Amino acid sequence: MNYSVLDTQGPLLPARDAGAGLVIAQTGQTLDGRIATVTGASKYINGRAALDHLHRLRACVDAVVVGVGTVAADDPSLTVRRCPGENPVRVVIDPRGRMPRDARLLRDGAGQVLVITGPGTEVPPGCAVLRLPAPEGRIAPRDIVAALAARGLPRLLLEGGAETLSRFLDAEAIDLLHILMAPMIIGSGMTGLRRSPVAELDQALRPHTSVHVFEDGDVLFTCDLRRSWERENG
Repeated sequence: MNYSVLDTQGPLLPARDAGAGLVIAQTGQTLDGRIATVTGASKYINGRAALDHLHRLRACVDAVVVGVGTVAADDPSLTVRRCPGENPVRVVIDPRGRMPRDARLLRDGAGQVLVITGPGTEVPPGCAVLRLPAPEGRIAPRDIVAALAARGLPRLLLEGGAETLSRFLDAEAIDLLHILMAPMIIGSGMTGLRRSPVAELDQALRPHTSVHVFEDGDVLFTCDLRRSWERENG
């Protein structure tokens, strides 16, 4: 299998190296940074080409990771349907045991579901379980990445939601960030990525970024954050 995500402008992901870890985060938003309306409506902000790209990303990783809030709000399948490839392991971060028992991914038989949760919580039957320390109901992003790699899942796609992506970003646990921007302005509603506040612009992240324009108007920004973390930890 070719593990590069391709379009006419070349590879958007590095080729797979045996055992090498990689965390890719993906988010779709409008020109004004909105990921949903005030009522939570988000299907579909991005167009068909962006969805194709998302499914190619899923086909290139070992596991796709979401927070339990995304499962409760969107009831996603997290499978590969728009391109050739195998379904990744579907990982749900659920520190407090809130996983909906009727979630689609528990019923579709499309692949393994792994719930990452804290000690003493209950999970739905049929799920694989990974228990990690969850002080104050939160599991450290770097602990999640390390535990999944130890389980044989080093190549991850972090797909949502905004709070989960923001926590991984603050923890410097994202290597590549793919921002899919739709030519749309909502003007209100839910915003996407957030970091802990910074006082000066020189504290902002300035990742090496490539731009890819899709035929239906969406624009993909591929941001390599690894050098940003190296500079910050200098």
